[in-house]
Amino acid sequence: MRLAAVVETSRRMTETPKRLEKIGMVAALLRELHGDEIEIVTAFLSGRVRQGRIGVGYRTILEAANGAAREAAAEAAQEPSIEVLNLDRAFESIAQIEGSGAERRRIDQLHQLFTAATAAEQQFITGLLLGELRQGALEGIMLEALAKASGVALARVRHAAMVSGDLVRIARALLERGEAGLDDYDIRLFQPVQPMLAQTAEDVVEALADVGDDMGEVALEYKLDGARVQVHKSGDEVMVFSRALNDVTGAVPEIVEAARALPARDAILDGEVLSLKPDGRPQPFQVTARRFGRKLDLLRMRAELPLTPFWFDALYLDGANLLHEPQSRRFAALTAIAPQSVIPHVTTADSSEGHRFLEEALARGHEGIMAKARDSEYSTGARGRSWLKIKHVKTLDLVILAAEWGSGRRKGRLSNLHLGARDTEKGGFAMLGKTFKGLTDEMLAWQTAELLKIEIARDSYTVYVEPKIVVEIAFNDLQVSSRYVSGLALRFARVKRYRTDKTPEQSDTFQTVKQIAEAQ
Repeated sequence: MRLAAVVETSRRMTETPKRLEKIGMVAALLRELHGDEIEIVTAFLSGRVRQGRIGVGYRTILEAANGAAREAAAEAAQEPSIEVLNLDRAFESIAQIEGSGAERRRIDQLHQLFTAATAAEQQFITGLLLGELRQGALEGIMLEALAKASGVALARVRHAAMVSGDLVRIARALLERGEAGLDDYDIRLFQPVQPMLAQTAEDVVEALADVGDDMGEVALEYKLDGARVQVHKSGDEVMVFSRALNDVTGAVPEIVEAARALPARDAILDGEVLSLKPDGRPQPFQVTARRFGRKLDLLRMRAELPLTPFWFDALYLDGANLLHEPQSRRFAALTAIAPQSVIPHVTTADSSEGHRFLEEALARGHEGIMAKARDSEYSTGARGRSWLKIKHVKTLDLVILAAEWGSGRRKGRLSNLHLGARDTEKGGFAMLGKTFKGLTDEMLAWQTAELLKIEIARDSYTVYVEPKIVVEIAFNDLQVSSRYVSGLALRFARVKRYRTDKTPEQSDTFQTVKQIAEAQ
């Protein structure tokens, strides 16, 4: 199949808000696929590539597409010619580039790719590689499209996706073998499942109202800023998977040892691992994350940054599938086998007790707390209202440097904002990331009109503006980032309001941002 067919489907999806139409479009495309094409296109329409991260960022794409450090920009092809199989092979080739001059070789290969692509294909590839392809084919729509294309019941498809942890794999099994292709997809040891996810609550009172049981009680737990892990154990055999379902067993020997020591023979546990300071407070996430680097001296890193597990759920225990058991029973089973390693927790219907627990978690250096419905199942891969996170939110007044055109219902409006902090030492503004979250329809309309008044340049999907408009941004914390020259990026940034009462000279400085990062 040609990439042009995928790009056209993606374009049509952005133009309709109707869910059933989106599902029909994807299902029709899926029926035309064969072999590896199924996995490739399913990944593409889910907004990712099969290879995961391939070492390509914004600056690499900018050089490859716009011709920086070369004689000419990559002019778009007039006619489509790229096959999805060849595009996948190109991504694989780029992902394997290492060593001296790797960045230049990536740019050269991307340049060749852009030269062969039409303008629409160039835009699609760019969005795909930057994780900013928002054509509306979310996992829910992909699941329904797979069910429609194969004629298999949606509930059967959804369950297989839940326990397999890989929508791409089940897509191929389903479309090639029908319902029989899903027989292998049930919860089983050493086959990682997608982790259950949480939404956000503004405060404890809201969380209690949303997920309290008949008695008003909720299960509260510390919200740790560590590395999410899923541990599979059968006797002395142990495997540890990351949040992204990658095998990280070799990087975490102390977690393997802790799992082997559990009294259960067979188990699948969900939890977080943290590197703790000598006083018991957590290291910043970026410090814990060093343990998962590709090249590390494991003995030295284990001595310098030992990891401690905190379990908060049990998915499988000695032959019993616990996914459909209520949270209260799963946690009781977990506590029975790992009483010293379960996450700090409390069950309450009292908002005052909830606030006390939140303040305790924050005082000990953690992100906040989780509120969980005690009767909730473990919905793998789902971000429902059964789990809510409550955090201490930080805000910064930042300046808008650019904005990207929206898609779907935001088509024709400037949406994704590029955010900068005033740099009092070097001058100008240090970019800290982008966000389109928190914007109402009224805000979108206002910012589109106002930003176009101060436009200074644009490319195919971005409008660059004079740094005049200040916006208040809520965020959870800061992380080290090689993507931006500033070296820092906001985590979970969302727009709170425009600060029309402030000038850019009154916005927060990059020096303030660095102080926040150091305090973390």
